[in-house]
Amino acid sequence: MPRLTPSHPPAVPADPVAAAGAEQHGPGEHAADRPSAGGTTRKGAVPPAEGAGPGTGTPVPAGTGAASGAGPGRPDGKGKGKGKGKGAVSGVGTPGRPDLPRRPVRQRRPDRTDAGVPAAGRIGIGVPAFGHPLVAPAEWAELARPGAPLDWVAFDVARGPGIRADPLCAEAGARVRENGVPLLGLLDAVHGTRPFGELVTDASNYLDWYRVDGFYLGRAPTLGSGAAACLRLVTTLRALLDSGADGSGGADRGGAEKPDRGGGAGAGGSAPARGLPPNPVVLAPGSHPSPAYADFADQLVTFDGPWTRYRWSEAPRWTAAHPPSRFAHLVHGLPATHLDTALRIARWQGAGTVCLTDRTDREGVDPWAGLPGYWPDAVRKVRRQG
Repeated sequence: MPRLTPSHPPAVPADPVAAAGAEQHGPGEHAADRPSAGGTTRKGAVPPAEGAGPGTGTPVPAGTGAASGAGPGRPDGKGKGKGKGKGAVSGVGTPGRPDLPRRPVRQRRPDRTDAGVPAAGRIGIGVPAFGHPLVAPAEWAELARPGAPLDWVAFDVARGPGIRADPLCAEAGARVRENGVPLLGLLDAVHGTRPFGELVTDASNYLDWYRVDGFYLGRAPTLGSGAAACLRLVTTLRALLDSGADGSGGADRGGAEKPDRGGGAGAGGSAPARGLPPNPVVLAPGSHPSPAYADFADQLVTFDGPWTRYRWSEAPRWTAAHPPSRFAHLVHGLPATHLDTALRIARWQGAGTVCLTDRTDREGVDPWAGLPGYWPDAVRKVRRQG
């Protein structure tokens, strides 16, 4: 019998490459998702999908079905996705945008600018200079150098004014005051257990012997139950500062008229310009006290400890209701390589005054008995920010 010739040739794939790709990648996978010749996946070559379900936002090329593979594939790309993401394709022919990992949004404190810097004022330096001028003459000479961004310098003679006037301390303190930096006398409150009369007597001696501009209340109480007694003490200290130990009625011990506590410029103007009054009373509990203390303290030292603890510290929410000038942080054991990081932490937590040192409290040594080895570098960094 004669061989019959078919009237139509056998079907041949229109695109052999596409057919081969379909065999390699399976149905529902687009060729644009295949690795290129260089071995990397080509991005941005997915054709617009006609529609997509409320999926996770993964692109839905024709034939793949649902975003994230939750539904069966359809040639028109209208698979039903079950994802809960926010990047679903609108269905109007615009290519879907793939999901990207979302960065956590850090809530900005209300007292901060968009740059993360405290909205009012800049960071200054407070120095608890508890080293005697006889053993730390170089440190006191640095504190008397003009131009340092100092908010205050606190000192003591044997945890108080001593039993009599110390001429070396009086001379060193006078040189600091010449630059307009407030000189504070240390009063040890012993966590609120020291008698009121002893503290007032020490404060009067500081004024008589060293002509201090304010007070640094070390080991201040933190509990709310002690706030009333602390307020009484602070009110008395301010009355002494305003009148002078000799009852001069508001005149400065040097003869110049005192500015009021509203922030007028002092001799050098450094402390008032940063938000502190010219005659500050600083409470130094070393940790965050009851919020009641922030209502009457000119400044609170809310951190006094090592860098290993400071780097993980956090400020309570109530501190955001106060300006940065209300808080100070003292950090010891800080390496020079972490100076910038420590300053960023202080700004973020809303501290307007810092004291940073590489000295440590090992073997019972007072880390504040001298200045840090990187003092000039710390001064430059703080001055550049101020």
